This record gives sequence, C-alpha cells and structure tokens, in this order.
Amino acid sequence: MKYLNIALITLVLVLSCSASDTTATNEPSSLKVSITQKGASDAYPNGDGSGVIEVVASATNADRYAFRFDNGDLQESDSGTMEHTFIKEGTNSYTVVVWAYSNTGEFVNSTHTIEVFKSDEVYTTLVFSDEFDYEGNPDEQKWHYQIIPPDNGSWHNGELQHYTDKPENSFVSDGTLKIEAKKEEYTFSGSTKQYTSARLNSKFAFTYGRVEVKAKLPGIAGTWPAIWTLGADSNEVGNYFGDEYGTAGWPHSGEIDIMEQTGGDKNSVITHFHWGDKTTGEYKNDGGTLPIEDASGTFHVFSMVWDSDSIKVFVDDELNFELANDSNKPYNHPHYLLLNLAIGGNLGGDVPENFLEGTFEIDYVRVYQ
Repeated sequence: MKYLNIALITLVLVLSCSASDTTATNEPSSLKVSITQKGASDAYPNGDGSGVIEVVASATNADRYAFRFDNGDLQESDSGTMEHTFIKEGTNSYTVVVWAYSNTGEFVNSTHTIEVFKSDEVYTTLVFSDEFDYEGNPDEQKWHYQIIPPDNGSWHNGELQHYTDKPENSFVSDGTLKIEAKKEEYTFSGSTKQYTSARLNSKFAFTYGRVEVKAKLPGIAGTWPAIWTLGADSNEVGNYFGDEYGTAGWPHSGEIDIMEQTGGDKNSVITHFHWGDKTTGEYKNDGGTLPIEDASGTFHVFSMVWDSDSIKVFVDDELNFELANDSNKPYNHPHYLLLNLAIGGNLGGDVPENFLEGTFEIDYVRVYQ
C-alpha cells in the first residue's frame, strides 16, 4: 500500500505537469508593421520609381517573421525586416501579409494594402540640392546672380525690373530662400528701372533627371515667378557658363518652364516649352496650364522628370504637361536651373500702382539622376 500510494501521487504529479504544458502558450502579440516606399516624397508619395519597399515588423514573444508580397512565395526573416522590389510599371496596388511566430510555432498575422510607383527610368541619386538650412546670402558655390541686362540695357519679354545681387532682393532665412521684388529706382550701366528683383542660375548643368522645387508663390498682381531651365549652350549675356557648352543661343538651346505664374491669374500655373527644331531651325513651343489652390499661402512641389523619350512636368504629383522628346529637340544635352521673380512684362502684366514688394519663397531645390 505504501508503494502504491507513492505511485499514485507520482502519476497525479505527471498528469498535472502534462496538463499544464498543454495549456501554456507563447502566442505572439502586439504585431506592429511599417512599410516604406523607397524615395517617397511630397512629389512622389508612392516611391521614386524603383519599385522598392522596406517592411519592418515587431511583436512581443516573436522570434521569427514571414512575409508574402501579393501572390509571391513566403519569405522568412529572423530580424523582422524585409526588402522587396515590385516590377510592374506604373502605380499599382499590392497586398503585403506579415506573420510573427513564437518559438513554439504560434503566430499572429496582419494584411496591408499599399500603392507603389515603378518606372523604367529611375532617378534616385541626389546630384544637386539646396535645402536652405543656413542664413544670409544664397550659397555662392551653388548659385550665380545674373545681373547684366541682355537686351540693350533691359531684360527680355518687356520685364520692368533690374535683377540685382543685393541681399535685399535675395536672402536665406528660417529655412527658405526669399526672392524679393521691390518697387525702387535702380540704375545699372546707365539703364534705370523702377523695380528690382533677383535671378539665380544654378552652377550645375545636367542632362536627364528629376527636378523638385518646393515653393510658395507671390499673391500680388504684376508678379511673374518662374522655375525653369535653359540649355547650357544658350550663351546669354551674363550667364554662368558663358560659351563653355557652345553658342547655340535661344531658342535653339531649348527652354523648359517647369513653373510660371502670370501676374493676372494667381489660381493656376503654367508649364511651357520653347525650342528651335534642330532639323528645320523653326521656332516651336507647347505647354499646359493647371489650377492650383492657395499658391501664395501654401508650399507646393513643382517637379520635372526628363529622359530621352519625354519630359513630364508635375504640380504636387499631378501631371501638368508631357512633351515627347526626340533628336529634333534640344533636350538631349545639358541644361541649368533658374529661379527668378519678374515684374510686369509679357506674363507679369499690369503692375498695381500700390505695389511695394512681392516674395517668391523656395523651401528646397533637388536634382536627382
């Protein structure tokens, strides 16, 4: 009996332990998942065109993870981090499923839907930029003041101002570049104007790429802000490159107006192209107009994607105009970027008598290749 009692007690203990083992659980919990599209920005919220995403997962009690991208094979990761490239061109919707496993095989999962942009032309390397994260004059290593009037003491297009290198007309403060147009008499080389402003040329020339400029536009009538490029062989008086790239001249050098706004319509922006046909020499131009909301009170991103087949110009990721590119157009050689604020002229129009000043404010400039 004594030995029988001991055996019964031992059996009870074994059964108790066995029951306890079957009810114990290490099921993962609190699964968190973040998905990032590579190169996502205000202009390209669905990624930079590479099609690459990074998924990072974490969960309590998890020691390994698994991922399925759309209908693909299951991929495992001990760290919870996984990179994946989607190859279908355009902007497409995909499903991402993430599992978190414990060391005993229990799991939790979650499903996510994302939009990813994939392009056959991928511009992800930042080759020129100014974030304007300093104070004072624009960076002289990056910007050239164009101040010599190229049209017999005046500026083209009937503009009413002189461009200057005075700090009152262009300066960096509080993280942005301000280009200030002012009503003031100013004389340059014997030519007197009643307004001043600034025109900055990049000291960087490039062929193909993606340009992004985040800016806030002046809201007062008579002002004509512009973000644009000229062929580096324009050879215009006072430009930075001189004849380093040739002497084709305008319009044979080509012009890309990424953004212009007239003095009389502050609720839309213009994209326009000017060029000389390389076969016939004929002047040609084309472009489009897009509505814009609160351009003077809110920053907007004006961008261009330029390759050997086309030039696309966007406002806040909305296409304004696309121009087909080919060997008859002067858009397969280096261009440089310009930022300026004109007064009056062809697009500036009539200037109000009470005009005193207007501000063109730029948050950043970025060029990718």
